[in-house]
Amino acid sequence: MKKRTRFIDEMRHEDESPPSSKSVRCLPKSSDRILDAPNLMDDYYLNVLDWGSNNVLAVALGSTLYLWSADTGKVRVLMEVEEDHYLTSVAWGGDGNTISVGTSNSDIQIWDCKAQRKIRSLSGHMKRVGCLAWNGSLLTSGSGDSTIINRDVRSRSNIVSRLRAHAQEVCGLRWSGSGNQLASGGNDNLLHIWDASVMASSSQGYLHRLTEHRAAVKAIAWCPYQSNILASGGGTADRCIKMWNTQTGQCISSTDTQSQVCALEWNRHQKEILSSHGYSQNQLSLWRYPSMTKLGELKGHTSRVLYLSQSPDGTTVVSASADETLRFWKVFVPPQASKKLKEDDSPLSLKFSHIR
Repeated sequence: MKKRTRFIDEMRHEDESPPSSKSVRCLPKSSDRILDAPNLMDDYYLNVLDWGSNNVLAVALGSTLYLWSADTGKVRVLMEVEEDHYLTSVAWGGDGNTISVGTSNSDIQIWDCKAQRKIRSLSGHMKRVGCLAWNGSLLTSGSGDSTIINRDVRSRSNIVSRLRAHAQEVCGLRWSGSGNQLASGGNDNLLHIWDASVMASSSQGYLHRLTEHRAAVKAIAWCPYQSNILASGGGTADRCIKMWNTQTGQCISSTDTQSQVCALEWNRHQKEILSSHGYSQNQLSLWRYPSMTKLGELKGHTSRVLYLSQSPDGTTVVSASADETLRFWKVFVPPQASKKLKEDDSPLSLKFSHIR
């Protein structure tokens, strides 16, 4: 832990000047692995992909939740709902065994993956549950009914608070690394920052209401080495990645990406952030932080890239697209490791296979 903290501190204070021509960032020319993902929902407002700390990727395809082990390459079905319903969100708990699943009929299911057993079902929303986020034993859900519900899953009467600040569907939720702040984005073009310490006592007491986006805010990601920095991305009418200081509510920077921003993932090894996009190029773009200089693009998907998640070691990012494929990119490999890395060293060596 001390080594990691020291490394992050060094990243914070390193020179922000542009790199010299000798230190050109090398990006993978193609994805390292492709998985076929039939029935992946082409819906900007859902969140159906999550890579757990157990190195298992959960992906919801239509009415069925599949678990793919990056260690073994094996796939199994965990659960499914009735055919007239579909899965709308998935999120691993911090223990790497508990997983929460949102559905189109407004319910949430919590499962024990090792036992392959449903622990409980949670009601409370009136419309589909498009996003989920864990903070210890607290599970936060966002819905098409425009509300956010915080639940302590250990308690029988589990609802801790219900937050009402969005006017339309809540499509993005992320807890900060410290667990002190929650960011929520909605189809009303709003981004809210919530203080965990007062959340239970105030249903509308957001810390900041950020109104600069001009389209839905689904893509949300907290900076891993500056706890008060949040990145957010806007939809088709906005196309911007904005950086925020969540202590002051100030917008630090705004970058026009020229296309719909669907998802964001920070590089934990270097000062970079990866974005995925929709119309019209369906690409992934890598940016240097904080200058937001574009370092390059990753291409291969033929439809908008709706979802991103990264491996537990922070080296590989998986992208899920409306073209019904998952692609794995070794884009976050640390500089010193990338020189030694060979294709055969990884279980994600180039293959095309099916998720089911």
